[in-house]
Amino acid sequence: MDTTAFPTKGNLILAKNSLALSRQGYELMDRKRNILIRELMQLIDQAKDIQSQIDTTFTEAYRALQKANMEIGINNVQTISFTVPVEDSIRIKTRSIMGTEIPLVEHSKDDDRHPTYAFYSTKESLDQARLAFLKVKELTIRLSSVENSAYRLAANIKKTQKRANALKNITIPHYEELVRDISNALEEKEREEFTRLKVIKRMKMKKG
Repeated sequence: MDTTAFPTKGNLILAKNSLALSRQGYELMDRKRNILIRELMQLIDQAKDIQSQIDTTFTEAYRALQKANMEIGINNVQTISFTVPVEDSIRIKTRSIMGTEIPLVEHSKDDDRHPTYAFYSTKESLDQARLAFLKVKELTIRLSSVENSAYRLAANIKKTQKRANALKNITIPHYEELVRDISNALEEKEREEFTRLKVIKRMKMKKG
């Protein structure tokens, strides 16, 4: 049996405190959810913008690559591509948004400054393709960070929504009912005690 449901003043105070904490918790969950949703909407807008830039840049890069293939030969372009170093400078840090760990992806641009081929044996179209694909790489790194952040925020929003719903639909109504029941029981006890005292007083007056 739940002893906190016994109609005592102590239990009434406990129930009221629990109700106040539950309402405060719901307000905090609701505020957290709204902040996370706002952050998620911004990330979705960023992802759409970056994806649009990637599509445009990819088109420019492949157009320049096709031109380079025609001007200096596919085999030569393929040979040059083997000189491009493997990207191993990516670093992942994190920042917290309302308890959600958001990844921050960084990479070194020092290796991108200078081409790995000689200018005298190539054409400008290869330079244009190289620069365009470097831009695609940077945009892809940014997009991966934004999309990963969006997924994590969405998962936290779902979890926060679930907790807020539990407080709103289960915990708060439970304590509201408990406060009401204990208050009604205490008021009934007070009325019975008042009536009992009046009866005792009348009986004493009759005897006197």
